[in-house]
Amino acid sequence: MTTLRHRIATDTRYVLLGFPTAVMSFVLVLIGVAAGAGSAVAFIGLPILAAAAAMARNFADVERVLLPDVLGRRVARPRYRQAPSDAGWFRRTMNPLTSGQAALDMLHAVVAFPLAIATFVVTLVWWAGAIAGLTFPLYGWIIAGLPEFHGGLPELLGLGSDTTTFVVFNTVLGALFALTLVPVVRGAALIKANLAQALLTRPAYDEHPATVRAHRLAAAEF
Repeated sequence: MTTLRHRIATDTRYVLLGFPTAVMSFVLVLIGVAAGAGSAVAFIGLPILAAAAAMARNFADVERVLLPDVLGRRVARPRYRQAPSDAGWFRRTMNPLTSGQAALDMLHAVVAFPLAIATFVVTLVWWAGAIAGLTFPLYGWIIAGLPEFHGGLPELLGLGSDTTTFVVFNTVLGALFALTLVPVVRGAALIKANLAQALLTRPAYDEHPATVRAHRLAAAEF
């Protein structure tokens, strides 16, 4: 039971708290890429693109910290090229763009956004349905006694319009949400985590083949 509570708490936290992060990542990175690409010919766009890549890397690092709890295993951080010690200011400024992983970080910031919305909504709806439904006997009678009440969903389904049917129907509906809460939230978390794993934890394509093999061996050991 403790493991089950930990699992549902971890998955819920990952999906719900990851939503505002996904929004910020999407907005900031997309604006940076759009502004940088639009003004790249005027030179000023290049530093903007580099700043967008740096932001995407920071958001990717946050995601990589959260992944092990959801996936149940450690993940490897791709190698990012460091600027040479004798590099000038322009080389240092543009350094975030020199790693192949930078493109994947920015891609994740964009494509993860719609998934973050979908998983957030599904998780929120299932939690709300379970809590509201299981506690419905406490307040359902009050709703049924309101002058505006006309039977609710049970009446629309032809099940009756009496108060008892209304309360029992919504309580059973809440029980169904509760019974399916763990697999639904787990599925939502895994959809989001698997995308992040695919884009953020693979060695970048500009690494030396020996380094790539080393990363793969290390990942297999985990």
